[in-house]
Amino acid sequence: MNQGETRWAGVLAIVGAGVVASLQVGKVIIAAPLLRQDMGLDLASIGTLTAVFSILGVIGGIAAGGVIARFGARRMLLLGLAATALGTAAGATAPGYGVLLASRVVEGLGFLMITVAGPAALQRMVSASNRDFAFALWSCYMPAGMAVAMLASQAFDHWQAYWWCAGAAVAVALACVAALAPATPGSASLSWRGLRQDTADTLGAAGPVLLALSFTLYSLMFFALFTFLPVLLMEKLGLTLAQAGLYSAIASAANIIGNLGAGMLLARGWRRSTLIACASVTMGVVALLIFRSVLPAMPTFLLCVLFSAVGGLIPATLLGTAPMVAPRPGLTAASVGLVMQGSNLGQVIGPVTVGGVIDRYGWASASYVVLAAGLGGLIIAACLRRVRAARL
Repeated sequence: MNQGETRWAGVLAIVGAGVVASLQVGKVIIAAPLLRQDMGLDLASIGTLTAVFSILGVIGGIAAGGVIARFGARRMLLLGLAATALGTAAGATAPGYGVLLASRVVEGLGFLMITVAGPAALQRMVSASNRDFAFALWSCYMPAGMAVAMLASQAFDHWQAYWWCAGAAVAVALACVAALAPATPGSASLSWRGLRQDTADTLGAAGPVLLALSFTLYSLMFFALFTFLPVLLMEKLGLTLAQAGLYSAIASAANIIGNLGAGMLLARGWRRSTLIACASVTMGVVALLIFRSVLPAMPTFLLCVLFSAVGGLIPATLLGTAPMVAPRPGLTAASVGLVMQGSNLGQVIGPVTVGGVIDRYGWASASYVVLAAGLGGLIIAACLRRVRAARL
């Protein structure tokens, strides 16, 4: 295997680590009906199980970037996979909701390390000319993992078995990263003063902050729909759990088209702010039609596919832009960490807010939450256009 093949094998191993990390998000979404039946949970509790997974990412993204920059991305990626495996095993043996919720926090720690270390490792492994494509490939980890989770659900009658299989997938990913991903050396020794300075410098730059806000709104919109999509399909369209899993997997996989499409459009010179603005508005408007069920079953499902595919333009664009707007090269990992912090914040806000709104006011009310987030994305895209960075 030549050097180029080795590098791209490492890229695929890192993307695979992201996929199994997002599998831990998707397993709760598709197992929601089984969890409701087994533990008697309402939609708000299911939303909390999804949201708490990301709680560490909300507060620790920049710090994780600083730690990764100093200790090396590959090492932190392996530690993140190990933490994810530990949390998954604890969840599979949980006797009740409280322990299951705590296990999700441990899984969330692993998810944070993986999703910040992955882009940092790719940044070192690929050339500048291949960076947009590599980040577009990486940004497919969430829809790919969720699609796998939803397809795999059809093989299980009990959620505990699902948890064990998800943990086995993490173990395989850990072995692949250890074997194929090249070492990424760290930099200076870690210090609290250095972390504080990195945090202050990153938060003081407009570019990373705007990207993080944009990712917050995107994640809010995406998870507002996909956290409850299987339940929506079963309650509104009359599908079985197996059918809902298959349909949800198709809709989630459509997001991959948008992610890869963003890489191609950016390579053709499209403005990054234009892609973000168009995708945000489209997601908000389409959500109105989905949650309000104004169309028959199949057109409504096709709208879910459109929502997912168009939305995929956003994460690839944001992640590919983060290194460009870092205050200095040494803060690339911290800037990516801040962007992922925004992503995790949206994952927390979306399921909890929408789950509570649906429980209290009905499905139609969720459309207004997503529409407001879409309009917010449009405003942020306009602000990004004013930031002095390449092709924003």
